[in-house]
Amino acid sequence: MLANTNVLLIVTGGIAAEKVPELINKLTNQDCKVRCILTHSGSKFISAKELTKLTGAPTYQEMFFTDKNEKMEHIYLSREADLILVAPATANIIAKIANGIADDLASTTLLANDKPIFIAPSMNVMMWKNPATQVNLKKVLSQGIVSIGPESGLLACGEIGEGRMSEPEMIVNYIKDSFQELGERKSLFGHKIVVTSGPTQEPIDPVRYISNRSSGKQGNSIAAALSKFGAEVVLISGPTQEPYPEDVKIIKVETAEEMLKASISELPSSVFISVAAVSDWKAEKIEQNKIKKNKTNKINLSLRRNPDILYSVSNIGSLRPSLVIGFSAETENVIKNSKIKLEEKACDWIVANDVSSGFGHNSNQVHIISKNGIEAWPKLDKSEIARKLSQLIANFLENKINAS
Repeated sequence: MLANTNVLLIVTGGIAAEKVPELINKLTNQDCKVRCILTHSGSKFISAKELTKLTGAPTYQEMFFTDKNEKMEHIYLSREADLILVAPATANIIAKIANGIADDLASTTLLANDKPIFIAPSMNVMMWKNPATQVNLKKVLSQGIVSIGPESGLLACGEIGEGRMSEPEMIVNYIKDSFQELGERKSLFGHKIVVTSGPTQEPIDPVRYISNRSSGKQGNSIAAALSKFGAEVVLISGPTQEPYPEDVKIIKVETAEEMLKASISELPSSVFISVAAVSDWKAEKIEQNKIKKNKTNKINLSLRRNPDILYSVSNIGSLRPSLVIGFSAETENVIKNSKIKLEEKACDWIVANDVSSGFGHNSNQVHIISKNGIEAWPKLDKSEIARKLSQLIANFLENKINAS
């Protein structure tokens, strides 16, 4: 849905600017609030007066102003917008976006922006196919900008091929379908997040080890969701049969000590999430050979505590992430025990879950516990828990930045 969405429409100098009135009408029919930036070249195809009449809002053209009390337009316009649409997007504006050129109001606003950007390319077929344009397009797409079109067909110049701007209805429908997902995709951009997942295995001898039934599903789902939100994700995983998410750095470990070492080596980071079910105990002595049966049918196994990864990261000093999150897998007194864990570990949040029914399920019911209170979530698929947690993290980091 696009209702009440603030759209900043940048109109550049292409013959497809003749489709802009229809595009504005389609957007306003979705209850969007539209403002326009009109480039100097764009004004050769459509007037600022016509755009103002269509949108009911001022049309912006000038980069500089003489009144010191006026707003800095490139900052103001980018902050007010929920999304930016460049239509038509000429080869020139695509090149500027790709290379960080800011020589007019349109290109400067695009550079000063942190909102989702959509472009609707429009140009001659040979300009579109030119290697320079394709290199620039690849750079633009790597920034998370979405290209809608172009389409193939008869061009204004009389040639036939790819380069026609997509029809306004197609552009609006595409934005409507992908706007929410794109906003999520960029909300953790620039943040590094370290996630631990799965069980650990503590060797007793060359054959046997101490471990638990953790599947790694929840940790892997969280890593995947954070990556989709735009974060640089490091997944430190104990042995698991679960597939690893794409676009995530994977570090495979076996023991708690290896997981701790890997976790500290990946700091500093914005967030640390300890999802892994780390073995609390390890063998005092690892036997070099397989332990044989004896006549008493008994074995004395001496154990000692493993390092506490969550506590170590929470109390690491200057390297401590802004947000440290732990998971609490409990079989009884879930909330009470998780509150104690929050205090003892000195972390910021605990995600408490009841594992009395076992590990490996595709859904779960969790509580988010912090010093500010308890947030109960309904039973959800683990991928949805991961998405909601990612959004919660994004909100926390954004509020922290705004407060600083």
